[in-house]
Amino acid sequence: MSLMNTQYLPHAEETRARLDTEPVVRALLSPDISPALLERFLIEWSARGAYMTEPVEGWIRGAGERCIALGEPKLGQALITHAKHEAGHHLMTIEDARVLVGRWNARYAQQLDADALVAQAPTEAMRQYRQVHDEAINGDLPLGQAAIEYEVGYLAVVLVPRILAQVKKVLGQQTLDKLTFLNEHAAVDVGHTALNERMMEEVLKTRPDVGPLLAAYGTRGLDCYLRFLADCLQASQGTWRRLDVAA
Repeated sequence: MSLMNTQYLPHAEETRARLDTEPVVRALLSPDISPALLERFLIEWSARGAYMTEPVEGWIRGAGERCIALGEPKLGQALITHAKHEAGHHLMTIEDARVLVGRWNARYAQQLDADALVAQAPTEAMRQYRQVHDEAINGDLPLGQAAIEYEVGYLAVVLVPRILAQVKKVLGQQTLDKLTFLNEHAAVDVGHTALNERMMEEVLKTRPDVGPLLAAYGTRGLDCYLRFLADCLQASQGTWRRLDVAA
């Protein structure tokens, strides 16, 4: 049995279980969700997602550099190499937001401004998401950064495909095809999750006692992301009910 199964996962199970029970998850996956609400949520998620995604390359590289400084060059170099694959991904979320807003504005009288939505002030959950990354990187266990990515990657692998299936059912294949960032990460995060798991397994071989601390970083990141999704849904509610379809 892997050390991840014994030293890490037991400390993450409670937060992971929220992927089935969280009100925002139940609302998004409800068979009764309004198509307009789901579409408006996707716009918020894409627009606000740039804030959540833009620092990722720097976070991973910073964690790698910190590992090297703490005497773990092999682990550090693996992180630095991995960081290169995350460059510019926030640009995908911005482009998705612009495409979705364009489709929205062609059909509804309520007009949206994609750039203004991207530039919105971050919510508390969004700010805390950045904070937990910074704490991990600057602390004594920079691999906590990988734990955060591991848990958010778990969300991408477990929850995002369910949301994408709901998008296809409620809004159709044409809308689904516009979600380039979510579609890509639902696929590639399987590999990223496996990489993060291998790196944490290596650390646990020599420091099995840090399992709870790694899980604490990871679950804080996952908690922030779930609250971020709730923020996106809340921002979307109240506007779609009074929409007039544009002539």
